[in-house]
Amino acid sequence: MGVSTTTVRAVNGLTARWAAASDAGEDGAGAAVFSAAGVWPLLAYLADGAEGTARADLAEALGLPAGRAAHAAHELLAAMDAMRGLRTGLGLWTKRTLELGQEWEAALPPDVHGVLTGDPVADHRALDAWTMKRTGGLIDRMPLTLTEDTQMVLASALSMRTRWLSPFHEVELETEYAPWATGPRLGLSRESAVLDRVGVAETPGGHVTELKVLGTNALDVHLLLGEEGMRPGQVLGAGVDLLAGRCAVLPGPRLPFGNPGPGLQVEKVRRTRPEPPSLEVTTAAYDVHASHDLLRLHRLFGLTTARDTSRGHFPGISDFPLAIGSAEQNTMAKFGALGFEAAAVTAFGEVGAGISDLRYMTTRISAAFDRPFGFLALHRHTRLVLTAGWVTDPLPFPGHDWEDEW
Repeated sequence: MGVSTTTVRAVNGLTARWAAASDAGEDGAGAAVFSAAGVWPLLAYLADGAEGTARADLAEALGLPAGRAAHAAHELLAAMDAMRGLRTGLGLWTKRTLELGQEWEAALPPDVHGVLTGDPVADHRALDAWTMKRTGGLIDRMPLTLTEDTQMVLASALSMRTRWLSPFHEVELETEYAPWATGPRLGLSRESAVLDRVGVAETPGGHVTELKVLGTNALDVHLLLGEEGMRPGQVLGAGVDLLAGRCAVLPGPRLPFGNPGPGLQVEKVRRTRPEPPSLEVTTAAYDVHASHDLLRLHRLFGLTTARDTSRGHFPGISDFPLAIGSAEQNTMAKFGALGFEAAAVTAFGEVGAGISDLRYMTTRISAAFDRPFGFLALHRHTRLVLTAGWVTDPLPFPGHDWEDEW
């Protein structure tokens, strides 16, 4: 089962807006890594059962009419579940006394409905076990606090793993970026003859260098380095625009000599024998984790009205008056020499309302991601962004005692 271009653009649009909201300081957690693909289906199912202003708010956040939301969410989850290297899950838990609308429940995937017993400790243990299973152990806790008022939990889980088609070598990262130069950092390097893996785009915020790191299962990571001074949201937003074809990219084989883009150098070099042009890449290994309170971004996610607990907003879900009491996401992403893995768990809690003979010449492109940069982890064929993030603290070089720096 495929996913429509309209749905992909809607999900990727939420990715770009979330990154921009982080720039504006609305995301108190500082979105080091996040997954709009983990939030979007939940918003869609909520929109399907909402009414009035809450329904309109959610539709605006989704970028789709509320009447099409449930079908689009089902299509998206099915498509993601069919992607190699990607595991997804949707979970619904309700109190035994909460009667769901038949039409709304029928729109959900089968076998997702569980029960909240009313014992917060036992219920949380069950939710955490579901989280562990659905993410393959990458995340071990459901990002939600259960209370006596919790009537329903709607959650999604997403995890991806891929191995690089061409692995990197671990090296010590060479960088002039002061915060990263305080101690040895773990760098990754490799050389390739495929020049079109790198390119430069001219965007409204400035030039952005894009490097495509391909996985063996069509799950790829695009690294994005903007001009100095560009904000994370501008860089990540540019990456989304590149996926949608809204920005022209000058590919590696056409790059001029000199410094045609951030972190790039193109030059003629002498060799002892005839060799094809080469692309030499250096980047930083990273392992980032983040937690997000989505209600801090209630406007972005269309939850402004739905969080009002003085009345109910979801008659399609249940005749019992429901409002959004909490909405959180836990995420992680790890980029190493051999591959990449990432996971996200999102949960909504609904409460009751209320030197030699160098005679030969060749071209060498050097690409260095040696200061903060962005990344988009995506499915190659659909261009659906699964996770996105911003790298500010690379992994230390193995064996270095960081306590010596303090």
